[in-house]
Amino acid sequence: MRKITPMRCFLLVLFPLRSGMEDYMKWIRFTLDTHTEAVDILSCMLEDIGVEGIEIEDNIPLSAEDKEKMFVDILPDPEENDGSARVHFYMEPKQCNPERVMLQVQDIFQEIKPFCNIGKGTVALSETEDKDWINNWKRFFKPFRAAAHIVVKPTWEEYERENESDILIEIDPGIAFGTGAHETTRLCIQALDQYVTSGASVLDVGCGSGILSIAALKLGAGHATAIDIDETAVRVAGENMEVNHISPSLYTLLAGDLISNPYLKVKAGSGHDIIVANILADVIIPLTGVIRPHLKKGGLYITSGIIDTKEDEVAQALTDSGFDILSVERLGEWRCFVAK
Repeated sequence: MRKITPMRCFLLVLFPLRSGMEDYMKWIRFTLDTHTEAVDILSCMLEDIGVEGIEIEDNIPLSAEDKEKMFVDILPDPEENDGSARVHFYMEPKQCNPERVMLQVQDIFQEIKPFCNIGKGTVALSETEDKDWINNWKRFFKPFRAAAHIVVKPTWEEYERENESDILIEIDPGIAFGTGAHETTRLCIQALDQYVTSGASVLDVGCGSGILSIAALKLGAGHATAIDIDETAVRVAGENMEVNHISPSLYTLLAGDLISNPYLKVKAGSGHDIIVANILADVIIPLTGVIRPHLKKGGLYITSGIIDTKEDEVAQALTDSGFDILSVERLGEWRCFVAK
């Protein structure tokens, strides 16, 4: 799990959390002020005393690999790396003796001090409330109208149709990208609402939760091929297909990188009426150079996930690849291109 902050912040191991939103409890939070040199060895030695997961905060710049895994176009300005780091871990009060744990941590600091810079080498206690950190965000995901005829609702919420003609999409994104609420996803859904015709073949590149494929199929598409580099996203997309009672014969799910994988290029097929890619501008640009063989003559290429500062670059990539831009839709700072 990674959150985007000016400093690098991540969990090395995700520890078990409660799944019921009503059953709140207190956790004891241990915060170790240390140095980046000590983080790796600390993580190993903390495991030996029963710590099941740690969170690390430091100012080490993100690597190119880190950035490729993050669904963002703009990263916050990095802070100066002074070598300081904080290591957090959490324990249930009933399952630990805080004073004993603090002494164990101090013993660890003293043990590793001769071999690495431990920085301040201090440990502090605080109390934090567990409101189901994994599922608490669900309180903010409510049914909403994504397009004129399309309503998206989370699987755990009830919804009464306002209009008989409404198309209802149920989504549980899990840890995959795509509730439909983000501007880029709504722009794609609105484009699909406008352009999908009965029996159309749709290729969804960077499918995330599968919401765009589901929208296309519910709008009358005959088949959707959904691809994502994240195998977890592909699994979640399949689960959401089932939730929406879509027959497996109507969709194909594939994991991998369409830009560089020759095998996947074959599996993705050709002659699609619509290709939709809600990713990032820096991925859409190279994708645009190789996507044409998958699109039938006169087919539509819908792209979003494009921040306004990247609009000109994407437009140039489309033109260079022989596409005619039909429209550029705007929602906030995000852009959606429809081209053929």
